Amino acid sequence: MSAKLRIAFIHPDLGIGGAERLVVDAALGLQKLGHEVDIYTSHHDPNHCFDETRDGTLKVHGIEPPFPRAYRGKFHIFFSHARQLHLTRHLLRSTTPKYDVYFVDQLSTCVPLLRALGHTRVVFYCHFPDKLLADGAYVEGQARRKGSLLKRVYRLPMDWLEEFTTRQADVILANSKFTARVFKMHFASIRSTPKVVYPGINLSAYEATSFDTQDQDILDIASDRPTLLSLNRFERKKNAALAVDAFALLRKKLASSAASPHPGKLRLVVAGGYDPRLEDNMMTLVALIDRAKANSLSFNLITPSSSRINIPPFDTTSTEPDVLFLLNFTTAQRSALLSAPSTLALLYTPMNEHFGIGPVEAMVCGLPVLACNGGGPTESVVDGPAEERTGWLRPPEPEVWAEALTEVVGLSAEDRQALAVRAKKRAAENFGMEAMAKGLEGTLKEAAAMGPVVMNSSLVMLFYAFLAVLAALAVRLCS
Repeated sequence: MSAKLRIAFIHPDLGIGGAERLVVDAALGLQKLGHEVDIYTSHHDPNHCFDETRDGTLKVHGIEPPFPRAYRGKFHIFFSHARQLHLTRHLLRSTTPKYDVYFVDQLSTCVPLLRALGHTRVVFYCHFPDKLLADGAYVEGQARRKGSLLKRVYRLPMDWLEEFTTRQADVILANSKFTARVFKMHFASIRSTPKVVYPGINLSAYEATSFDTQDQDILDIASDRPTLLSLNRFERKKNAALAVDAFALLRKKLASSAASPHPGKLRLVVAGGYDPRLEDNMMTLVALIDRAKANSLSFNLITPSSSRINIPPFDTTSTEPDVLFLLNFTTAQRSALLSAPSTLALLYTPMNEHFGIGPVEAMVCGLPVLACNGGGPTESVVDGPAEERTGWLRPPEPEVWAEALTEVVGLSAEDRQALAVRAKKRAAENFGMEAMAKGLEGTLKEAAAMGPVVMNSSLVMLFYAFLAVLAALAVRLCS
């Protein structure tokens, strides 16, 4: 087999988020190693995506399905399966290019079909079992099943489908040891333990650089005020409210301290992907604004000039707000915020995040990180003796975070510089794009070299029967 592979990436929605950043950087890394990479997705909006998927750097095929994302705000996973089956049909067409191996990300619905009908090996990259995400908050060692009896009955075939299709993959990868441990615990029928390939990022894209002072997008976020930064999608589970509450408490602490280094000057920037089509995004933004008002914090909302989304009508008259909400930041805005001398730390608020690319992005730029003490960040952030620390890991409690932030903002210039050196070194050695690309390359070559695909016919027939029922229900709901 040629050392050069033709690889098809399959991702549900190529918007703006940590999972999407991983896919983009993985594809870029494999391209740099000489492989041909195409990305297939059920949704790609040029106004809501990473630059590399829009400017031709990566070849992206957006195959829009006839199915909605949900039906009256429900059945999200049901329609996710239906949408990916539509995408799979496109991949199996005779006119679609043939590939040496498929790299399937997040949703495993297509795996048996790509193997049985496409006769091609498949690598599946698992971020976290969907059945646990659907249960609500996950506490390591236990999953809490929520919802009505009807919802639990609805979830049974969805959970079976997830486990069955995942089991068909030739190689299963996980994005952290935490995810691999949870995967092994909750997918009892899958005997293999996922290999861990940490997400990697393009280190050069985060290097401090000179920005166009005439770029209005950069001017909109620029400030000499000491800044705390939160980077996450506007989703309730990302818990950005923790950052707002902790920030409000911190300001009160600093205001009452005569020795405060930044009395009354601090600002918080909450930046992330925002999709007005998603009710969760809209409700999360509204809740965060309400939280800012409740804490007597002035705020403003902005979007990049390239964004065409409509911002809800809020009273945002402050030109120097305490909290700036940045919706759908550009790559330049992200880099400017992370590398600005005025930025003091990244606040990473999700608890039990599967990996979390945000802390790594901050460490590449030499920023201290304050993250929750559960999940993937415990593998990326070092919270130990002062001479080893790259950040702080704390329980998701505003009072505890405010206390940690007093340490962060009070760091001396010497201590801050020493922490920056450690953080950059750790990020480069463990989480660079090259390390991820080489890890993926070895796995993809291993899968492609396995030879002809042999499928269990009885299992495939059972799967097809399930798909027929799924398709019939989807048509009925949409009619």
